[in-house]
Amino acid sequence: MQRRHDLDWVRVFAFSLLVLYHVGMYYVTWDWHVNSPFASHALEPFMMLSSPWRLSLLFLVSGVATAFLLGKIRREASENGSSPRFLGARSWRLLLPLAFGMLVVVVPQAYYELLDSRYPGGYHDGYLAFWGRYLAADGSFCDEDGCLVVPTWNHLWFVAYLWVYTVALWLLVRFAPSRMQALEARFDALISSGMGLLLWPVLFFAIARIALIGTFGSTHALVDDWYNHVQYLGIFLLGFFIAQADGVWEAMRRMRWVALALWLASWLAIAVYFAWFRDGTPHHGLRLAMRGIWGLDQWCAIVAILGFARHWSPGDSPALRYLSQAIFPVYILHQTIIVVLAYNARPLALMPAVEGPLLALSTFGLCFAAYEIIRRIALLRPLFGLKSSVRSPG
Repeated sequence: MQRRHDLDWVRVFAFSLLVLYHVGMYYVTWDWHVNSPFASHALEPFMMLSSPWRLSLLFLVSGVATAFLLGKIRREASENGSSPRFLGARSWRLLLPLAFGMLVVVVPQAYYELLDSRYPGGYHDGYLAFWGRYLAADGSFCDEDGCLVVPTWNHLWFVAYLWVYTVALWLLVRFAPSRMQALEARFDALISSGMGLLLWPVLFFAIARIALIGTFGSTHALVDDWYNHVQYLGIFLLGFFIAQADGVWEAMRRMRWVALALWLASWLAIAVYFAWFRDGTPHHGLRLAMRGIWGLDQWCAIVAILGFARHWSPGDSPALRYLSQAIFPVYILHQTIIVVLAYNARPLALMPAVEGPLLALSTFGLCFAAYEIIRRIALLRPLFGLKSSVRSPG
């Protein structure tokens, strides 16, 4: 199982896009932790370019990476006679950063969300007092829109979901290995052709959205997030099944232009739909049709990105090795940095066209500066998902 450097680049791209998306969330009218005084609808169509698929892409790549990691552990176990310790190692890499993130990293997000809310009389006790009440799960931070739920994982929900899906996959591999191998072969045969590659996953995502999104909205709260579990666990398992299916990856490469055209056409339809019915109610049939188009957008974008990555086949490089290590700590830190910078930059009253690029550059700069500190301190490394050993800075 050769390392797929093209997928390493896709992972870096997907997490970097997530940083830019969260910068954009400050400037749109959608509900977020804090919103710009200049928030408007102008950026929303461009945000929808990635809304249907950016997290699905990450879960698919994570499924592929899990397949490669399990294969590596099995080979090492067969060579040296030791028992594989996959689940314990993955839990340490995911749950420790999640716990640290919830207790420390995301706290400023909740604090500034409180300052930006209509909390009766405003909040004036300062950050340290808020942190104490946050850790005590104080549920009294309420306004007319509801109550602030603390502690919270905010953007780190992805880590929690990834751990749950990893456990589910491990149980399947551990107790039903023959069934998993049969499913892997079936998926290879089912979607290795151009028609199958586009048809079956699109049907899955479209049916999931049509059937579930009206009943189960996206909550990221784990226990009641059934639409997201269907789509994200489904594509995580798909990534695991197709990790070694060369026929599927070649089909993606062949179909990349078709997938790109379908993605952009479906994005245009979605952008027009949401703009047209921003203040109105669409016909029920049209709403269901657009949910199907959302599924088309979701999968075709992923096929286009993976197909072009496969075609270009970017190889290993010092830049990739650096970014592959840095991207998870950057992900953990980025949203807190965005919220803190954006809220405290308000007195400058910069227009979004000026402030937005500065906010993005500042976020990346501070995240990578923090990573340079984190990677040099053994105590900090596991808290941000890095191995404990400190490597030379070169």
